[in-house]
Amino acid sequence: MTISDGGPHVNGSPEATESSTLSLDDGTIYVCQDGPRDAPALLLIHGSASSTRSWDPLVPMLTRSHRVIRIDLLGHGRSAKPADRSYEIPDQGNRVGVALDRLGVKHAIVVGHSSGGYSATALAEQRPDLVTALALINTGPSLDAFIASESAAIGPSQWPPTDEQIRQFASTGFSRAGYQIPQELLDEVRSMTYHTLTMTMKASRDYLEQQALPDRLTPLGKPLLVIFGEDDRRWRSSSAAGYRTVPGAKVELLPGLGHSPNLEDPPRTAAPLLAFAAIHAAQTD
Repeated sequence: MTISDGGPHVNGSPEATESSTLSLDDGTIYVCQDGPRDAPALLLIHGSASSTRSWDPLVPMLTRSHRVIRIDLLGHGRSAKPADRSYEIPDQGNRVGVALDRLGVKHAIVVGHSSGGYSATALAEQRPDLVTALALINTGPSLDAFIASESAAIGPSQWPPTDEQIRQFASTGFSRAGYQIPQELLDEVRSMTYHTLTMTMKASRDYLEQQALPDRLTPLGKPLLVIFGEDDRRWRSSSAAGYRTVPGAKVELLPGLGHSPNLEDPPRTAAPLLAFAAIHAAQTD
């Protein structure tokens, strides 16, 4: 695996955003880094039909004390979208691990939003040496916590979808009154193929069908923070209590916020995340 496109692209100082494209065996992966390169590593993994851009409002609050690394999972954002590769969660977790190895990261606190929490968990299952602690943001713990959506599905004949179709499709992802989905996130959904959209969503279901997340997390013995918008319209927020079966897990509910608190209210999301990271950052490089 190599850095392609002429190497990393850096704007300004060594602490400015650095973007690079890593060439893996099954496709290129887009990576961006912010913050001091010698600070403890904090890895952010987006959810389905999203990308590194979903973390944009949160990143400036994290870079004072961390090297913040974001990755577009295969099939998303500015990463490759091959039709003949696996999008199963363990394979996505493996790619993340390979990318961190290539970046020279030895240890990281790993944060996953929504289904990004499944890739984060898979990474911890496969590479406990890399993962110091886990933070999950509105990651559904089991399929019985899922809230069926009444929004119309987008079919293959409607692909690529219009902005309005995407807004309807994504409407349950937000609950804060007056919140407007940024145009760049609408564009990121449209940049996916119908195949990658459906396969990545199926992969999340498959992962939960095989084993509920608290049951996966318990034997790992990793420090765990769970942040949940209390007004989540995709997963019952009461299901966050299920994570308390994981020894030492800390659960934070955020009233007035929905499935995407990292976008709906970045400061309130950053506060518990930074407090958690400060405790465990001493174990990262």
